[in-house]
Amino acid sequence: MRTALPFAALLALGLTACDHKDMATGAPLAGGAKAVAILHTATGVDAGRATATDVSGGVRYTLDVKGLPAGTHGAHVHMTGLCEAPGFTTAGSHWNPSNTKHGAMNPAGPHEGDLPNLVIGADGRGTVAVTIPGATVVGMLDADGAAIVIHAAADDLMTDPSGNSGARIACGVFAAS
Repeated sequence: MRTALPFAALLALGLTACDHKDMATGAPLAGGAKAVAILHTATGVDAGRATATDVSGGVRYTLDVKGLPAGTHGAHVHMTGLCEAPGFTTAGSHWNPSNTKHGAMNPAGPHEGDLPNLVIGADGRGTVAVTIPGATVVGMLDADGAAIVIHAAADDLMTDPSGNSGARIACGVFAAS
């Protein structure tokens, strides 16, 4: 029993240290920039919102979407803050200031516009949150802005330049908030 108490104390101390480290990574920055995008479908229907927040070490993106087809969909930050229907091609290519290849599974990637796939349930709703290291909201909101785009198909996380994620089905322009 004597060894159990010191072991428990060390375990608790170790867990506390892990929690502290996790809190520091991705912690919101005092005075950090934030941007919000309201997503719409090609017919103008509200499809949810995305937020981008400066955090320690990068940008945290949070997507909360609704009214989209069930399944797995690519989600990307695109380099131009323009979402003209029906195809949303005015949003341009993926945001890629470091000029890397597309996809988390690509040895020469990913770039800052790559987000994880978004899973939409049978109710048309889905959420995803991720921190992209090295990115900044100010960098994203350059002279021509940025957009968030949801694609019709899953991103294969490898194929350059877009992950074979198909047509653009929802889009929103980021605006500083």
